[in-house]
Amino acid sequence: MPSKGKRERTLPPSSAVADDQHFPIIGIGASAGGLEALEQFLGGVPVHCGMAFVVVQHLDPNRHGMLPELLQRTTTMVVKQAGNRMKIKPNCVYVIPPNKDLSILHDTLYLLDPVAARGLRLPINSFLCSLAEDRRERAIGIILSGMGSDGTLGLLAISEHGGLSLVQEPATAKFDAMPRSAIDARLADIVAPPGDLARLIIDRLQHPPRLFLPDTALEPDSEAKSSAFEKICILLRAQTGHDFSLYKKSTIYRRVERRMGVYRLGGIADYVSFLQINRQEVDLLFKELLIGVTSFFRDPAAWAYLQEEVLPGMIRAKTHDNLLRAWVAGCSSGEEAYTLAMIFCEAMDHAKSANRIDLQIFATDLDPDAIAKARQGIYPSTIASDVSPERLARFFVEENGRFRICQEIRQMVVFAPHNLTMDPPFTRLDILTCRNVLIYLGADLQKRLMPLFHYSLKPGGALFLGSAESIGNFTELFSPLEARARIYRREEAKQKLIDIEFPTRHADDSPNHTLTAPLNMPPVNLQTLADQLLLQKFSPAAVLTNADGDVLFISGRTGKYLEPAAGKANWNIHAMAREGLRQELILALPKALRTAETVHLKNLTIEGDGEPQRVDLTVHPINEAGALHGMVMIVFTDVAAAKPQSKRRTGKQLADARVAELEQAFLTAREEAQSIREEMQTSHEELKSTNEELQSTNEELQSTNEELTTSKEEMQSLNEELQTVNAELQSKVDEWAATSSDMKNLLNSTDIATVFLDNMLHVRHFTSQATKIFKFIPSDIGRPLADIVHKLDYLDLHNDAQEVLRTLAFCEKQITSNDGCWYIVRIMPYRTLENVIEGVVITFIDISVAKRLEAELRAARTALPGNK
Repeated sequence: MPSKGKRERTLPPSSAVADDQHFPIIGIGASAGGLEALEQFLGGVPVHCGMAFVVVQHLDPNRHGMLPELLQRTTTMVVKQAGNRMKIKPNCVYVIPPNKDLSILHDTLYLLDPVAARGLRLPINSFLCSLAEDRRERAIGIILSGMGSDGTLGLLAISEHGGLSLVQEPATAKFDAMPRSAIDARLADIVAPPGDLARLIIDRLQHPPRLFLPDTALEPDSEAKSSAFEKICILLRAQTGHDFSLYKKSTIYRRVERRMGVYRLGGIADYVSFLQINRQEVDLLFKELLIGVTSFFRDPAAWAYLQEEVLPGMIRAKTHDNLLRAWVAGCSSGEEAYTLAMIFCEAMDHAKSANRIDLQIFATDLDPDAIAKARQGIYPSTIASDVSPERLARFFVEENGRFRICQEIRQMVVFAPHNLTMDPPFTRLDILTCRNVLIYLGADLQKRLMPLFHYSLKPGGALFLGSAESIGNFTELFSPLEARARIYRREEAKQKLIDIEFPTRHADDSPNHTLTAPLNMPPVNLQTLADQLLLQKFSPAAVLTNADGDVLFISGRTGKYLEPAAGKANWNIHAMAREGLRQELILALPKALRTAETVHLKNLTIEGDGEPQRVDLTVHPINEAGALHGMVMIVFTDVAAAKPQSKRRTGKQLADARVAELEQAFLTAREEAQSIREEMQTSHEELKSTNEELQSTNEELQSTNEELTTSKEEMQSLNEELQTVNAELQSKVDEWAATSSDMKNLLNSTDIATVFLDNMLHVRHFTSQATKIFKFIPSDIGRPLADIVHKLDYLDLHNDAQEVLRTLAFCEKQITSNDGCWYIVRIMPYRTLENVIEGVVITFIDISVAKRLEAELRAARTALPGNK
C-alpha cells in the first residue's frame, strides 16, 4: 500500500489535465491478479488529478462486490460502485457491480443485464467499446493483469477512434494473458508497470502530440499541412508501394499523432524527418494505418437478410452453371469471408436444391500479415460471443483452447494480397462485400470505386456495404434490396453513363526487386567481398552463386569441377557441373537455402577427362546482412587418393568390397530420398500458397484483358451520349429557371398574400405579402402552419384547411384581423399537373378599403332624413 505522502501528491494549478467539461474518463480492465495492479495504479494517481476512472473487473455474479472498499484504502479519491444513470464526476473511481454489464452515454453510466446468464462474458470489451463511441479521440483505455483476451477488442475500438491505449508490462503482471493479447494485436500505445501508467497518462495529456508547433497557427487545410501529408504519403509509397494520398486525411492525421506521441515529437516536420532516416518507422506507420476492425457475423441482422433473402434467390437462379463467385474486399483476418461461407452452407441446407451449387470466395486485403493470419484460420476462444454454439460445433475444430475453421469452409476461400484502389478488380461476381472500407477513403476515391463495383458484378448481383456506408449518388447503378442492411442489387444502367477509372499496377511499381541474374547485381565490388570471405573461411576453389544457381564470381581453378555447357553460353552451375556433381548440387543447393545451414557432401566421384577424381563439396548459404546476403558459396576440396592395394584379391575380398560399395550407395540413396521427401513437403506448401496467389492473379489478368478490349468507337459513342444528355439537362435547367422566375413575378404582381401547404399542412412556400399577416421567416419552410403566429381572428383556419383537404371543396370566408383589417380567406386544394392533390393553397385578399367604404355608406344612409 502506498504511503500517505504519496497519496496526497497533487498537480499544480497550471498543469490541469482538462477543464471541467472535458475531463478525461479512463476505462480500466482487469481480471485475475488485477487487485494488486489496481492498487499500484491508483497509488500513482495524484490527488485532484481532474480525471475519472471506471474499473471493470471480472467478478463472481453471485457474491457481493467488495472491490470498492478494497480500493478505497489505496486512494483518497471517492471510490463508489457504479449505478444506473450515474453521472461521472472528476476525481472519482467507479467500480462495476457484480452480474452487470456497464456502458456509458454522454458521461453517464448505465447498467445492463448480461446477455448470457453464465459462461463467457466480456464486460471489458463492452465498456471500452462504448467509451470509444462516447469519447472518440478523447477515450483512454487500460488493460491490467488477467487471463484470456478480454479487452483487446475494446482497445481496438479506442484505437480506431484515435484514443489512447495503455497496457501493463506483462513481466509485472501475475497473469499476463490479457496484456499480451493486446500487445500482440499491436494496440498498445504505452506499455509500462501499473505504478507508472498514471504519470504517463498525465504527461501525455499535458503534452499532446501536435501536427504543428503552436506558433504556426495553421488552418486545417493549409498549404503547409497538406505538404506534410503529401510527404508522408510519398515515403509510404516509396517503401510499401501503396498510395494513401486519397485516403481520408483525418484518419491519417490521427495515426500520425499517435506515432508522434510515442516518440515525443513536437511537430509534423520532426516526424517527417524521423521517417526519412528510420525505414522501420515507415513500416510501423503502415501497419498502424492497416488496423482492421472485424468480427464474425458483424451486424447480425444484415447477415441474416443476406442468408434468408438474397442467397436463396441466387441458388434457385443457377441453371447454366453450378458456381457462385464472391469477392470480399478488405477481408482483414478473414472473419467476414468465413462468415459468408458459413451462411452459404446453411442456405444450401435449407434450399434443398437438386444441383450442388458451390461458392468460390476471393478474399483480399492490403495487409499481407492479415492475409497470412486469415489463411491459417485459427481464432481465439472469444469468438464464442459472436458465433453460436451450433455454428462452432459444425464449422470449427477446437485446438488447445482455440478454434480452427474446418476444411469445408477453408476450401471455399482463396486469400490474396490486393490493393482495392490500385489492382484490377475481380469480375463476373454474384456477391461483392466491401464493408467498413469506404469510410477510410476520401470522397473522390469512393466515387471512383462505385462504378468499378458495378463493372465487377453480374447483372442482379448483390453489393454488401458497411452500416455507415452507402452508394451515394450512384442510384442508377444500384437499387437497395434492404436499405438498413446496406445490401444493394446491381442494375443495368439505362444509358452508358458509367465512367470507370480502371486501376492497373505496373510490374516496376513494386517497392522490392529481387536479384535473378548476374546483370541485375548491385554496383559493388564482388571480387573484394568474395576474397575477404574466402580468406576468413575457405582456401580451395570456390564459386559464388545466387539462389537460382547463376554463377556470379569464380575463385581459384575450377576447371576440374565445372566446364562450359555446349551450345549457347549458360553461366548456371547446374549446367556447368561435371558428371558426379550435378545431381548432388540439385539437391544440396535448395536444402542449404531452406535450412540456412551449411551442407557437406563427402567423397563424390567426378568423371573427368582422365582418372576419376574424389572431391568434397561444401554448400554454404550466406545469411550475414550485406551485399552478399541470400547468395551461396560452393567450395570444392580434393580428396587424397587411397593407397594402392595389392593386385591380387581373393573372391571373398572382392565380394566384401562390392557389398561395402552397395551399402554406401544405399545409404547415399536413402539420404537423397529423405532430402527429396523434405523438399517435396516444403514445395507442396509453397505450391499450395502459390496456387492461391496465381488464382487471384489470373482473375486480375482476365479482368485487365476484358478492360483492354473496350474499343475506341464505344468511347466516342459514350462521349456523344454524354454531350446529348448534358445539352438536354441544360435545356431543362434553363426552362425551369425561366418558369420559376415567371411564377415569382406573377405571385408578386397580384399583391395577394398566398401560402402553400402540403398534405400535413406544413408550409411549403409563401409570398412576401404573406409576411404582413403571418410572422414568417425563411426557416419556417417545413414547419406546421399551426405553429406560426398570425394576426387574424380566425380560430378555425387549421380545421377549415383540413376539411378542404378531405372534401376537395374550396372554402371562402371574410375574416378580420387584430389591427382592424378585413381579408377574404380562400382555401383551395393544390393540384399537380398529374391531377394529384398535394396540399392546399390559402389566399388572403385585403378588402379593408371596401369594408371601410361600406361602413361609410351605411353611416351616410342612416344620416339621411327619413331614415332615422
